[in-house]
Amino acid sequence: MTGRTARGFDELKDRPYADVLIVGGGINGLATFRDLAMQGVDVALVERSDFVSGASAASSHMIHGGIRYLENGEFRLVHEAVTERNALLRIAPHYVRPLQTTIPIFSTFSGVLSAPLRFLRHGGGKHTERGAALIKIGLVIYDSFSRGGGRVPRHAFRGRKRSLQELPALNPGVKYTATYWDASLHDPERLAVDVLRDGREAGGDRARAANYTAASGVRDGRVVLRDEESGEELPFAASVVINASGPWTDLTNLALGDPTRYMGGTKGSHIVLDHPELLAATGGRELFFENADGRIVLIYPLKGRVLVGTTDLEHDMRHPAVCTEAEVDYFIDLIGQVLPRIVVDRSQIVYRFSGVRPLPGHGDLAPGFVSRDYRIESAPLVGGDATVLSLVGGKWTTFRASAEHLADRALELLSRPRRRSTKGVPIGGGKGYPATERARRQWIAGHADGLPAARVATLLDRYGTVATAVIAAIADDADDTELTHLAGYSTAELRHLAATEDVVHVADLLLRRTSIAFTGGASAAAVREIAEVVAPVLGWDADRVVAETQLGLERVHAADPTWAGASTASR
Repeated sequence: MTGRTARGFDELKDRPYADVLIVGGGINGLATFRDLAMQGVDVALVERSDFVSGASAASSHMIHGGIRYLENGEFRLVHEAVTERNALLRIAPHYVRPLQTTIPIFSTFSGVLSAPLRFLRHGGGKHTERGAALIKIGLVIYDSFSRGGGRVPRHAFRGRKRSLQELPALNPGVKYTATYWDASLHDPERLAVDVLRDGREAGGDRARAANYTAASGVRDGRVVLRDEESGEELPFAASVVINASGPWTDLTNLALGDPTRYMGGTKGSHIVLDHPELLAATGGRELFFENADGRIVLIYPLKGRVLVGTTDLEHDMRHPAVCTEAEVDYFIDLIGQVLPRIVVDRSQIVYRFSGVRPLPGHGDLAPGFVSRDYRIESAPLVGGDATVLSLVGGKWTTFRASAEHLADRALELLSRPRRRSTKGVPIGGGKGYPATERARRQWIAGHADGLPAARVATLLDRYGTVATAVIAAIADDADDTELTHLAGYSTAELRHLAATEDVVHVADLLLRRTSIAFTGGASAAAVREIAEVVAPVLGWDADRVVAETQLGLERVHAADPTWAGASTASR
């Protein structure tokens, strides 16, 4: 995306047709865009907000096989997820890394009798705490899925004494701990940017994508696209329309004239804490356990902060998802149950986020037992000749596989063969990423371009090998300085991101092109400074800088119902 100056909407206007139009710029839509571009298909993608700003932006930052899905009998999904997890460790090593995960266990045989009944009832029945025996069975099965290409160690059990030696802050009532390995996803939004970049590079002018562009209706057999910034509308022709709008799938289909009832998403909220004592108590590993109500909970060290989540609540997609005060109470209470000596209060929260999982409709089935698998629904475009393929479900871990299935369906409709598989193809900054410490030192030394080694190392961590473009931009910028109100970021780095990565609003930088909001760095002063830094690149005047500062703060705090506004913001 180097040197991109035209808005994506303008590129669609220049040629208002494509073989495939993808609606939805979350990870599943972007991965399908990449796959089809690699097949030489003329493909266009639109996203009504910023890329990867919906459900994909509210993840738990994990790539995992879903050990608890075994209890629901979803063996196909678990096998696929573990396979994709292992593959992502290879093809996206800059963002996907092994994650040691420990389950505190407070009983021995609980759940052994009830679990088979839940399996036979496909997740129904009363919840019972899972004890050591049941967890051991699950982990043995889980490990078996990694045979032949496994990328992580097998699980281990510890008794109470050894468990407390390894994690002294654990509740002393713990009987066992089970430790297994999955994978962390350090920067979900940046990985999505890499996927988008790969698609554009593979397809050239036959792979176009526009953020802040909505699919608002159908006119004369064409999908009407609306530029959300200007209000301009554009009828756009395509042979295949892929609806990859996640939990908004039914609303997108309604806009296209087809009132479907595919979705039944549930809300998941998280908080991020700046809490050194809690961070130390995790021992560098994720703590993963269940509450008495059956909800899965995680305490996860990430970027010098601690991520705590998640909830699983019914949600109406017509309303914004927020992290309520009741959910915060729930998280703080759970931390106290597992790590009783650690005192946590609201003042240590630096960020809240909340999103809706793109789950299928599930009737009376409890949210925690709803299938995390995906399927593809097909229907004709109302008033047109195109076919609409709707993705129902989908998750971060399996994005490559679900995109492959969607792409294959589209290729079948277009009567075109698949040129190549996306299996094993490195993603973005994972190409040539140094796999050893020695290789890392050599890469840093060979790409310094006059910058200090420590800074090059930071850029490599942030962008993978795509850092070469960032380093070059910094070296060419005569006015590069570190931000006054935000250590670790410089003016040239942010200007480069704004110029080359489809940034429309300052919130795009804060929330998705960087980790500034996640780590609590989006203070009012920092947001104003960032808006001023990128203003020349984006053509903003002084009034626009003020407006973007306010809007940026509002979007950073959108999931926090207690936020008082920019005038009182101090974080």
